[in-house]
Amino acid sequence: MDRFTLLFHDFQPLLALTTTFTGVQRLQPLWETAAVSLWVPAPIGEQIQQAKLPIPSLQVGSDLLREHLTQQWPAHRGLIFCLATGAVVRLISPLLQHKATDPAVVVVDTNGQFVISLCGGHQAGADALAQAVARQLHATPVLTGAANGLALPAIDRLGKPFGWQPGSGDWTAVSSAIARQEPVQVIQEAGSTLWQNHLPAEHSFQFGFPEVPAPAGSPPTPSPRARIWISPMQRSFSLEADFPKVQWHPRVLWVGIGCERGTSRALIETAVQSVCRAHHLAEAAIAGVATIDLKANEIGLVELCQGRQWPLRCFSAEQLRQVSVPTPSAVVEAEVGTPSVAEAAAILAASPSSDASLLRVRKQIIRQPDQPGAVTIAIAQADQEYTGRRGQLWLVGIGPGQLNQITPAAQTAITHADAVIGYRLYVDLIQALLRPGQIVEALPITQERQRAERAIELANWGLTVAVISSGDCGIYGMAGLVMEQLQHSGWDGKTPAVEVFPGITALQAAAAQVGAPLMHDFCAISLSDLLTPWTVIETRLSAAAQADFVTALYNPKSQTRTQQIETAQQIFLAHRAAQTPVAIVRSVYRPDQQVTLTTLDQMLAHPIDMLTVVLIGNQSTRTFADWMITPRGYLASLVNCETDRESNRESNS
Repeated sequence: MDRFTLLFHDFQPLLALTTTFTGVQRLQPLWETAAVSLWVPAPIGEQIQQAKLPIPSLQVGSDLLREHLTQQWPAHRGLIFCLATGAVVRLISPLLQHKATDPAVVVVDTNGQFVISLCGGHQAGADALAQAVARQLHATPVLTGAANGLALPAIDRLGKPFGWQPGSGDWTAVSSAIARQEPVQVIQEAGSTLWQNHLPAEHSFQFGFPEVPAPAGSPPTPSPRARIWISPMQRSFSLEADFPKVQWHPRVLWVGIGCERGTSRALIETAVQSVCRAHHLAEAAIAGVATIDLKANEIGLVELCQGRQWPLRCFSAEQLRQVSVPTPSAVVEAEVGTPSVAEAAAILAASPSSDASLLRVRKQIIRQPDQPGAVTIAIAQADQEYTGRRGQLWLVGIGPGQLNQITPAAQTAITHADAVIGYRLYVDLIQALLRPGQIVEALPITQERQRAERAIELANWGLTVAVISSGDCGIYGMAGLVMEQLQHSGWDGKTPAVEVFPGITALQAAAAQVGAPLMHDFCAISLSDLLTPWTVIETRLSAAAQADFVTALYNPKSQTRTQQIETAQQIFLAHRAAQTPVAIVRSVYRPDQQVTLTTLDQMLAHPIDMLTVVLIGNQSTRTFADWMITPRGYLASLVNCETDRESNRESNS
């Protein structure tokens, strides 16, 4: 899967439509890869052919746009129009059915300045699609939903990153209460509370039931106007309730199943449903099924798990025998080698530590007169929900500082990720790319390993995690450390999936501010001895100085580490002239950027710190009109060629 397809995976299949050649040009960053199909009418198709545009997935229409859209509407999860908004409204209005099933619809204005989330902003993901498209087109996303204005996650998208399943309730009325900033009570009985930690300071949620009345004289807690249940319980809401309610179901229930050979899927499914109904548990909260490995190929069980998209976890008799259960059976032990299958398997699936207190439903044996076989059901509740998602680790370079220096792919990755992890300074730099509802964790500069471990933990759980580094993530960034941690953890190279998004590194950004100092062979050396012995760094400095590399010094000086830059200067002075040009670039592409051109012998007279890159020229580097230039040798080659041609003319005459 290419990088673009990866970023737009949630919206596949994705179709872009336009009726003008200008629209084709506006949408070029989207159709350059096959991740987005492009539809145009026949006359525009001829213009594309004449212009020889290599569009990988082009649909040229022989019918009218309205007719084609009617055919394609149910087949696509996302539609991108480059048309007038009014025209799009008239085109799609007869096709709209329900926000739970309609595709995401976004509109790119004909000047390519704005991307409008037109329809399906929350459930279909049009808000997210508009943001992703805008990053690719260098446009401004236009999101009109109330939740965006309040910096809150949309309530009908709240549990999506965690694999929660939406239950019954009046979603529109609860969303309206949130939009009006009325008090909304949240009762969370299961599932991750990470989302609570990343709400804005001012929000209208009330968590839990009031435990004690407000003290006398203090203002009373306002009565809630809506309620959100986050629970494995299945609740029935009365139409005459005093305020609207909705429910999310985290997938925390593991169903342990034992069954006789040849038991049908119908009986197993009926047994699961009846046990859940009897204990008021939501089937949507089921994470998966657990059993003994002898049942791994039981046809009815396998068919049920495949049909309901439930994972099937199988344990050996030896593993199950180690679990203490409330209702062991000597008969079962004699048959399969363990006194419990259903209870023990449910407990093991819910908790590797075999915590029997997690068992919510003791085993129940269910038979039906018209169905062969018998089923034993037990249910345990895990502390952490099953997301049902394959985790992604996106290692993102954010460049030197300005948003316009971040590649569109990297911007899209940051905006699209479920979680963003990085050093606080870097998180602040990309604040404009973050969206409501994201998990954003900023750790101190010295906690690189903790950042890597946290990112891997979240990705292994099933989240899409963007780990940000300044410059390029693979050059003194987090990419190497994350990959090392994955290797040490026994990573299989596939789960979580890893993608690296490169960025403009500091030496490139610094060089761009002073001219062309890197036009010949160059190298980069970090003066930080936190992870590299200083003797090794000295050896590298000496080798670079002797080899006449243009050299970029990273991490040149900190408040406590001041001697290293002095030693580096002495090493280079031993091999290069005192007047060798040096560029000192601090906070490149940031508001407080400082650029100083000096010489090797005078470089320490200027401020240098950890936000500084020092570029030391080679023996041919020179300064001219406040620019630093390292000749590549082109002019010398041209002069030599002219001399050779002149000599040939003289000899021929």
